[in-house]
Amino acid sequence: MRNNITQYSNNMYIIKQLRRKKNISQSDLATEIGVSLRTIQLYERKEANIPIKNLTKIAEYFEKSIAELYLHEVNDLEGSYVQRQPFTKHGSVFYPLEHGKYLIMSPLVLMEQQGKYIENATVTDFGKNAFQAGFILDFLDEEAHMAFEITGDSMNDNSIDAIPNKAIVLGLRLNMDLLAKGEGMVFNKPYVLVCKDRIICKWVTGFNSEKNTIYCQNLNKSPEYQDFELPLKDILQVFKVIKKQV
Repeated sequence: MRNNITQYSNNMYIIKQLRRKKNISQSDLATEIGVSLRTIQLYERKEANIPIKNLTKIAEYFEKSIAELYLHEVNDLEGSYVQRQPFTKHGSVFYPLEHGKYLIMSPLVLMEQQGKYIENATVTDFGKNAFQAGFILDFLDEEAHMAFEITGDSMNDNSIDAIPNKAIVLGLRLNMDLLAKGEGMVFNKPYVLVCKDRIICKWVTGFNSEKNTIYCQNLNKSPEYQDFELPLKDILQVFKVIKKQV
């Protein structure tokens, strides 16, 4: 079974199992994927992350979807997943797991797609996006989820909260009507802000009710990254960051 789902991912032990089941060597798989033997070895030992293009090739070679790779991984490392039907909500596909958890395959906005996404930010049909990213959730939310590839290192301070360049974050969309009233946002947390001219990830520290602005802070304190106030009128969408892949 094949599809167009692609993503960044943590590496997986399942690759080694699928390779052995297919009775091919690490060198054979490296040749098929177009990488070095060393790279496959690192993937199988969980010592390197798998970028989009390589994960896609691996899934297609083993005739699996990205979601199936994740489900196999959960099944092997965390116990069998519950045999319940997956369901779609706001363009994301949810796969029920054991212990009340879910694997979510959420639409992914790559850095190259940001301009196009901004042009269609008012469209509610997220499911048309061909790219997806996978995350494990502990519970379901009512609002839409969207994954974004982060550009730049303004949020990279090398701390546990850091969100470096090319990291993938999963965002939960917030109600703009509530934000206009200064409600619905927990401060001192990271958010993805879809603005009229760009998509940025910032630490939001407060709301100015007189100016109708939010305070945006960079975690990276280098001189080239300046904190600023952002008018709500310039924001099309706001997503609270709930998960990240580095």
